[in-house]
Amino acid sequence: MKSAGRVIHKVAIAALAAGTIAGGLVFTMSTQATASTTPSGAATQVVRHPELDWAGSQVAKHEPHPTGSGVVPLATQTPGLDVSSFQGNVNWSAAWANGARFAYTKATEGTYYTNPSFAQQYNGSFNVGMIRGAYHFATPDTTSGATQADFFVAHGGGWSKDGKTLPGLLDMEWDPYGAACYGLSTTSMVNWILSFSNEYHARTTRWPVIYTATSWWSQCTGNRGDFSSTNPLMIAFYSSTPGPMPFNWGLQTIWQFADHGVFPGDQDRFNGDITRVQALANG
Repeated sequence: MKSAGRVIHKVAIAALAAGTIAGGLVFTMSTQATASTTPSGAATQVVRHPELDWAGSQVAKHEPHPTGSGVVPLATQTPGLDVSSFQGNVNWSAAWANGARFAYTKATEGTYYTNPSFAQQYNGSFNVGMIRGAYHFATPDTTSGATQADFFVAHGGGWSKDGKTLPGLLDMEWDPYGAACYGLSTTSMVNWILSFSNEYHARTTRWPVIYTATSWWSQCTGNRGDFSSTNPLMIAFYSSTPGPMPFNWGLQTIWQFADHGVFPGDQDRFNGDITRVQALANG
């Protein structure tokens, strides 16, 4: 959750020309929805604000003062960040100079939104030397997991074995528009995540990183299903340690430890040195 004093960047509504991915770079992206777009087939009209839905946008609302011990990270941590259209054009040279070595950029939400700042953020981080990846903000109540995985891959969420591209990240957190678990039962939620994960793997050969908070995971999956053997974990926990891990994950791959700091956007730490970041990129 960003501080109340921050100025929200206005999202450009004009559509950009559709782009392609070549050599690990995305050249252009298309904006497919405005903030008020409602997915077709929705039971009720929902005013959506995807430019305000970033990885962790709901975490501070539900975990404002987390406490408790957890898994101690490895001694060496690699600094990084994650950004969305909220940040607009990012000064990547400054982020690099301040120590950031990896980044995740929001690419999509549901099947109705693409980040209008994606090209600048995704290409810009690559151009200064960072290892970067794209993430998808899940809306499990709108379309199936597989459908959203396909949309994500088609709009910047793919993967290439170039040593500079992280596998796509699936953002699973509280519903910004309604019930915490999107109206799904714990079994249905696990099946939705599995559907997304399997389809992403079928399309890219990589398992997506799963971003979540332990309390959301316990509430909305009921600690059913075990993704720990396939999907790396990015844990959101704004405290001095990563806290307790979600069901069956022994440790986190990435820790989102703050929603503001020296870098634009959220502040992240990779659990290992830069060679471990490179290993995740290479698969």
